[in-house]
Amino acid sequence: MPKNSKVTQREHSSEHVTESVADLLAHEEPVDYKRSVLNVTGETWDKQKDGDEELDAENRPAWNSKLQYILAQIGYSVGLGNVWRFPYLCQKNGGGAYLVPYLVLLIIIGLPLFFLELAVGQRIRRGSIGVWNYICPRLGGIGYASCLVCFFVGLYYNVIIGWSIFYFFKSFQYPLPWSECPIVTNGSVAVVEAECDRSSATTYFWYRETLDISNSISESGGLNWKMTVCLLVAWSLVGLAMIKGIQSSGKVMYFSSLFPYVVLVCFLVRGLLLRGAVDGIMHMFTPKVDKMLDPQVWREAATQVFFALGLGFGGVIAFSSYNKQDNNCQFDASLVSFINFFTSVLATLVVFAVLGFKANIMNEKCVVENAEKILGYLNTNVLSHDLIPPHVNFSHLTAKDYNEMYRVIMTVKEGHFKELGLDACLLEDELNKSVQGTGLAFIAFTEAMTHFPASPFWSVMFFLMLINLGLGSMIGTMSGITTPIIDTFKVRKEIFTVGCCIFAFLVGLIFVQRSGNYFVTMFDDYSATLPLTVVVILENIAVAWIYGTKKFMQELTEMLGFRPYQFYYYTWKYVSPICMAVLMTASIIQLGVSPPGYSAWIREEAAEKFLFYPTWAMAILISLIILASLPLPLVFILRQFNLVSDGSNALSVTYKKGRMMKDISNLEDNDETRFILSKVPSETPSPMPTHRSYLGPGSNSPMEMSSAPNGRYGSGYLLASTPESEL
Repeated sequence: MPKNSKVTQREHSSEHVTESVADLLAHEEPVDYKRSVLNVTGETWDKQKDGDEELDAENRPAWNSKLQYILAQIGYSVGLGNVWRFPYLCQKNGGGAYLVPYLVLLIIIGLPLFFLELAVGQRIRRGSIGVWNYICPRLGGIGYASCLVCFFVGLYYNVIIGWSIFYFFKSFQYPLPWSECPIVTNGSVAVVEAECDRSSATTYFWYRETLDISNSISESGGLNWKMTVCLLVAWSLVGLAMIKGIQSSGKVMYFSSLFPYVVLVCFLVRGLLLRGAVDGIMHMFTPKVDKMLDPQVWREAATQVFFALGLGFGGVIAFSSYNKQDNNCQFDASLVSFINFFTSVLATLVVFAVLGFKANIMNEKCVVENAEKILGYLNTNVLSHDLIPPHVNFSHLTAKDYNEMYRVIMTVKEGHFKELGLDACLLEDELNKSVQGTGLAFIAFTEAMTHFPASPFWSVMFFLMLINLGLGSMIGTMSGITTPIIDTFKVRKEIFTVGCCIFAFLVGLIFVQRSGNYFVTMFDDYSATLPLTVVVILENIAVAWIYGTKKFMQELTEMLGFRPYQFYYYTWKYVSPICMAVLMTASIIQLGVSPPGYSAWIREEAAEKFLFYPTWAMAILISLIILASLPLPLVFILRQFNLVSDGSNALSVTYKKGRMMKDISNLEDNDETRFILSKVPSETPSPMPTHRSYLGPGSNSPMEMSSAPNGRYGSGYLLASTPESEL
């Protein structure tokens, strides 16, 4: 025992001892038994390392306010998918009927798993690597797999931000550069660019002016210098937002999370005032009830729920790890989940109000072009004037009049009708042309905005919104990499962040070559879907079946001050794992049924064509899936056979004035009798939870929790029955 301890001094004093062991320990100076005779493991004490860990536990960064944290989670979960993926799925899968399976799956899969990630991050106060090493060391590969997936997604996601930056700066001119086809001079004759003439002005600007795309993934074509500069700007923005951790990224969130809602509301108001907007919204929400019975609809709804909330990436865990221990994360999970759903519906209203307007414009254009064909046939006597209804006025031809005339001609000229080359020009056909992803943002939406009054203003607003949506998601994605790495390996935050951004930019050059868009498609389709599904299933199993749902619920009760809804107990233990297993099986079947391929833009044909990936691209594709999943079995094998330490074989007890921090593990069941419950008051909960070793499903914790009302590190704790504690 240290010579200067109060206990030793009292042993040599004749003064009557009236204070209890608890009182003595409450006033003891900090004693770390790693450096005393209680160090039963023979572990060498590293003063510097010990001090760093202690300082890290005490001084972990925290959000400046609850609002900042909520905005960060919203900015992360609400991303580009809400704007260009959800509306497409809603239209494709039954309109308003799609909202039913989506909402059901959001409640039984999305909300419970989102709450689970928030809870473990807040409880353990570490990034994804530290969290899963604590809960189950053998499944510690979950954290590393999450980091790899975040890296893959961040690589191509920032390219999309780069595209948005390019369009943003191009929007500061009138007319917009994608509103008309360029004119080329062929000798003394000026003609419209052939590729543009065969497609459209917005399509040409996207594929040729922006991407300068090659005909296939095999044709590299060299770097596109414009996109390279935009990618550099994008990574610079992310680096500046992340360099100080949540101190810098938290402030960025105030703008990046709120500004998209301002733009969406402005677009909705403006869109509803456009001619034909109601047609788009009515088409959107006309339910096709039969679609609800299609298993494919449920699979796509589950996948969208899964990715919309950012589950498995580690960003949710990273953000929640900076919370106070008593933060009501159950409320946060419900709030963020339903704000995400509301945002998707709001974006859907905006998209289809604008696309309804575009459909009317395109339908009128179709009527005019086909009316000119009919006039030509009338003038050349191919068609008789008797076929034209008397009330039809070609100078003011409506879609209704044209449809009536079209049906008459089709009936009379049934045998030769195809030779006339007339189109039906139905508004429904235009509305059914579903577009998603880059096709929606950079082709369909940009084309609609060219018809807006003050179109440059709306274009600037739209692409600034996309930049902010992407930036909010990128900050969360990068936090899924930086937080666990910094927590685990104690690297310098600023240096690692800058290094990570530079490395990602260099690797990301593959996406800004002329064939880069095809690599973006490959990474988007295959780098995350299957590995993330496996990650989230293992997260669920690790908490519900290995760590124990009852034990976890009890810890949440102590942490939050109230017991979470019993609904979460059953979804964590039964519903979510089953649903996720079904989703993973369906995803594997879908990968097997759908041949891996991509839509290539063929310059000579001015049209898209589906191509299969060549052998070398298939090798990259398979490598992405294997590499992202590799940490899971690798870490399990290394720790199962004790090839690497899981850090759970040390017994360390640190007393501090007013509280005690503990790290106790690898205790046999009969060792529990050596622990007694003390009543030393603890004013401040320890930021570091007790580490438990993995004991397998159904096993009990080596150290049962205290039933202290103020949480695990509240008014009660456990003491080792050592000679000193028996005084």
